[in-house]
Amino acid sequence: MKFGTKAIHGGLEPDSATGAIMTPIYQTSTYVQDGIGNHKGYEYSRTGNPTRNALESNLAAIENGKYGACFGSGMAAIDCVIKMLNPGDEVISTNDLYGGSYRIFTTIFAKYGIKFHFVDMLDLQNITDAVNENTKLIWVETPTNPMMNIIDIIAVSKIAKDAGAMLGVDNTFATPYLQNPLDQGADIVMHSVTKYLGGHSDVVMGALICKDEKLSEEMYRIQNSCGAVTAPMDSFLVLRGIKTLHIRVQRHCENGEKIAHWLKDHPKVDKVYWPGFENHTNHDVAKRQMRGFGGMISFTLKGNRIEDARDIVKNTHLFALAESLGGVESLIGHPATMTHASIPKEEREKSGVVDSLIRLSVGIEDIDDLITDLETAMS
Repeated sequence: MKFGTKAIHGGLEPDSATGAIMTPIYQTSTYVQDGIGNHKGYEYSRTGNPTRNALESNLAAIENGKYGACFGSGMAAIDCVIKMLNPGDEVISTNDLYGGSYRIFTTIFAKYGIKFHFVDMLDLQNITDAVNENTKLIWVETPTNPMMNIIDIIAVSKIAKDAGAMLGVDNTFATPYLQNPLDQGADIVMHSVTKYLGGHSDVVMGALICKDEKLSEEMYRIQNSCGAVTAPMDSFLVLRGIKTLHIRVQRHCENGEKIAHWLKDHPKVDKVYWPGFENHTNHDVAKRQMRGFGGMISFTLKGNRIEDARDIVKNTHLFALAESLGGVESLIGHPATMTHASIPKEEREKSGVVDSLIRLSVGIEDIDDLITDLETAMS
């Protein structure tokens, strides 16, 4: 079954009670039982809900996995992964990391005795050098947020397996339409479903997908025990969103490519970070492990003045100044003061998050209107 078909049908069946082709919204907290221990597969909606379970099956299908679990946010999904570890365990992650991930690692879990190493994963030797007998997880973003760095999943998977560690991949930017980390050796894949999977800026949700049964049992145990689950209505909205994921992401890619090339030729722009450029670091890896280069772009301005960045982001109209990404509408953001403000300035700048860096989430509007909007703001 090809991806567009899986997005619409994967893991889903018509409602068994009514034949409804769309999964119903089972807006209930509990389920009546015929007798003690005699129920229809559902007891309490924290543990299981038919709408959420349908979404989890659909997510597993489009990521070529077997097991999916949905959470109240992307951060709740990451929280579940780190709770699989124990005090004394160590995690290796990229130095170019979403600020929320960095924050939960350093301010929540570090105090429980889990040690985190942040390294430049473009050089695989840095990962190997950080591995020791306590390494239990390697956590990867690719493309990274916001520098669009491409990390070689297959190569990192070999390092993880040699170390006896789990490999987790945040696949939010690429989406399952462009990249399937489980097929490249990852043990578990995470999504901020809020972004491209939902696609319409109306849901906050996270998800984990894996193939291994034992790993799934731990994933579901934590999901049920901690209770950071998503609601039936939100699950329904994401099921609807995924049905158009392939055609939306294709348009995001097309618009992103045109804007990346337009920015590259703009006299006020210093550097453009987009994996589709041949001179982008690990471009060859991106071509191998991705089926397109996405709609996320970051760029810096000549002179690196924060004032210039502020002038641009406040003067766009179609590109809305807002947190998040991946919706049908275009967004513009300033990572240093928004998504990555929780990372100390000196650490941000080491990975390239300088004061003039601007991040674009290119939507699916008409490309001529988007370029005109940027041109007006930058003039």
